[in-house]
Amino acid sequence: MCSRVTRRAVLAGLGAASLAGCLGRVDDASTAAPTEDEVGTSGTVTAEGGGDAVSVPMADERLPLPMEPDELRRRSVSGGPPKDGIPSIDDPSFASATAASTDLEPGDPVFGVAIGTARKAYPQSILVHHEICNDVLDGTPVSVTYCPLTGTAIGFERGETTFGVSGRLINNNLIMYDRATETWWPQVLATAIPGPWNEDPPIRSLSEFRIVWTTWERWSQRYPDTQVLSKETGFARNYANDPYGSYNPRAGYYAPDSRPMFRALSDDDRLSPKRVVIGTRQQEGAVAFEKDRLRDEKIVYGSLDGAPIVAVYDSDLDTGFVFRNPDETRYEYRDGRVVDTAGGSDADGESDATGAWHDPAALPGERLLALDAMWFAWIGFYPDTTLYA
Repeated sequence: MCSRVTRRAVLAGLGAASLAGCLGRVDDASTAAPTEDEVGTSGTVTAEGGGDAVSVPMADERLPLPMEPDELRRRSVSGGPPKDGIPSIDDPSFASATAASTDLEPGDPVFGVAIGTARKAYPQSILVHHEICNDVLDGTPVSVTYCPLTGTAIGFERGETTFGVSGRLINNNLIMYDRATETWWPQVLATAIPGPWNEDPPIRSLSEFRIVWTTWERWSQRYPDTQVLSKETGFARNYANDPYGSYNPRAGYYAPDSRPMFRALSDDDRLSPKRVVIGTRQQEGAVAFEKDRLRDEKIVYGSLDGAPIVAVYDSDLDTGFVFRNPDETRYEYRDGRVVDTAGGSDADGESDATGAWHDPAALPGERLLALDAMWFAWIGFYPDTTLYA
């Protein structure tokens, strides 16, 4: 029989072999893109006092929450380490693709960002030890965040402040805090909830941008000039060891048949808990596309609150993009590109008078921010999700 595993023990250095089959049997603790059009700001949350005001950029609209903010706070649990016990990277350094290739295997996961002139990759093997990297992309201060327990990587604008790890979790998901207002921000929800250091924050959502979960081989082939987050973080960490298991190959906590470490908000079993979905959430609701189905079919049509959308697979990066599809355009997937089936193309693959070719990341409709997530995490936060599996 497995002994009970805590996140504190995992982060103290338990190996993958010790984790297999044991994860998820832990009781709750006490409750003490990659394009510029996916980065948008319409407001700020401002911290006054103690000098100049510091602003945190906000999104145009507030994202949905599964319950009242106070109830989310009540359901938060200690993840083991205290506030900043998992240290964010606040002064990152970067290496060239050539230099990084000495440490990265082709199949190792990286979180890629391509915004403006910036091309950067953040290895999962580094961020699993820090969860937040406060960086600057094309002149914009940002936080690149990763939660290993929910398999979610999301980018946020941070304005003049930085984000840190609060030490708390909700639905197994990282609760960040910003160092300007001390507000709690559950990573997937990207929306403020009360916390012990700011008990009455404006309930607003952060300005986000797309991060692509892919592999080092795929990202470096697409962007050979990419910069790569360096292991020179200023912290003594063994970046060759993932405390939760392994993605290459998938094992330990990341194994498809393993369970969440802490109690989840939902027990929806339409998919196994760790099955990966590509989800998008808007003010009007949420949808999720099973990633394996999208890989197989390449194009999956759906709807969001009755309005047509379409998900498209990018075979180069092994990811998916979701677009509004108001005209209900039908597409075909040909050799890694997408063609409007209203017409054809010439011999060089260019559009003709009635049809057009598109990259999977650039269909005509509005592109919605989407992210990879473990099913249990997504459905816990968005219980009214429409699932395409």
